[in-house]
Amino acid sequence: MTLWVRYRHGNSEGFGALDGGRVHVHAGDVFAAPIPTGEVLVREQVTLLPPVRPGVFIGLWNNFGEAAARQGLARPEVPLWFVKSPRALSGPDAPIPMPGGYGGRVVYEGEVGLVIGRRCARATEASAAEAIFGLTCVNDVTALDLLTADASFAQWARAKGCDGFGPIGPAIATGLDWSSLRVKVALNGRVRQDYPLSDMIIPPGRVVSMISQEMTLEPGDVIACGTSVGVLPMKPGTTVEVTIEGIGTLRNVFASADPPGVQPS
Repeated sequence: MTLWVRYRHGNSEGFGALDGGRVHVHAGDVFAAPIPTGEVLVREQVTLLPPVRPGVFIGLWNNFGEAAARQGLARPEVPLWFVKSPRALSGPDAPIPMPGGYGGRVVYEGEVGLVIGRRCARATEASAAEAIFGLTCVNDVTALDLLTADASFAQWARAKGCDGFGPIGPAIATGLDWSSLRVKVALNGRVRQDYPLSDMIIPPGRVVSMISQEMTLEPGDVIACGTSVGVLPMKPGTTVEVTIEGIGTLRNVFASADPPGVQPS
């Protein structure tokens, strides 16, 4: 297993393999035989960025059995998906800002994210599974009252695409067995979500294959696989932590106002 991170060190940005408290710097393309430079940075001396910059950031709805049963929803036969704005992207420790002029509910959704490692178009399930480079943690933040503000039109892109509403990270883990993992979400240290990925209705390879029939996926694209029970509104100042063993903990604070200079990096 390898943990790939992107980082800022001084005025420069780069990527490398995280090993304990050290980042082994690499050059080239993380998806195409990256080359170790020999440089090693201490983890505390770098700022972690989103581990990838997706051209397309996709999220799934109603993809876990327990949540579907709890809400009385039918189990879907195809992925029910939406697109999050690339400007929603943010990384570890970045603030989650409240949208300007909005005072409604904002909820967290802890999820696993699939990172695509090679071009994938009209792929079989087997080849789609091979196109998944690795896994990362995702917090699919949602302005819940924007989603349902107009009874005639569910506003998925607006509710989920606000600035800072797509934290991912802290790393991309390769070589993990997704079906053995759990997603845990803690608010101010109290666990609110804890569910197994084995409860996923449509598994990763099939998700990627089905989406690729309609949309070509490129290296770096991210698909958040949906969430399960335990989603709740956040209060301003809340620290939300999404943890998946083998990947790490994605930690962000929900801010009461729009912090200046919030950028995906």
